[in-house]
Amino acid sequence: MKIDSALNQAMLGIQRGLNSAGNHAAEIASAARFEEGNSASMAESLLGLTQDKLQVAASTRVLKAADEMIGSLLDDKA
Repeated sequence: MKIDSALNQAMLGIQRGLNSAGNHAAEIASAARFEEGNSASMAESLLGLTQDKLQVAASTRVLKAADEMIGSLLDDKA
């Protein structure tokens, strides 16, 4: 995998995770959720929020690894 491709995929993963987290947070915060009394849908939103957190964390690790790889390559060139 090329380094720039890894950087792009990591950034895309972070963006998707943050967008999805915003959607799940809005679902949790909506007043309609509380009126429904449907705890299953609330649990799904909370689970989704946790999955989003894991996606952003994993994508951040990929971004950090790619950054370190670029740093190593630059050090070797210098």
